[in-house]
Amino acid sequence: MFGLGRPQPTSAEKIAAVENELKVVAEMHSRMVKICTLKCIDKSYREGDLSKGESVCLDRCAAKFFETHQKISDQLQKETQARGGGGFGM
Repeated sequence: MFGLGRPQPTSAEKIAAVENELKVVAEMHSRMVKICTLKCIDKSYREGDLSKGESVCLDRCAAKFFETHQKISDQLQKETQARGGGGFGM
């Protein structure tokens, strides 16, 4: 059954896909840091370390951010598969 169906991606295509995924993750991290910092960190910086409240807020914010990202990714993957598309199977 080899050779039938969709052509296998080349090494260059696989590398490009991984680089794109890395870019997406880096952008997501940057957005999360910006959003959670604005939401959770007091702008007056009264202490050198995070307060307990700031730390808890950041933890919850990051968890919600990743949970939401995962749900969206799962839904997009389902929709892509339903349309007959697919990734590189990595």
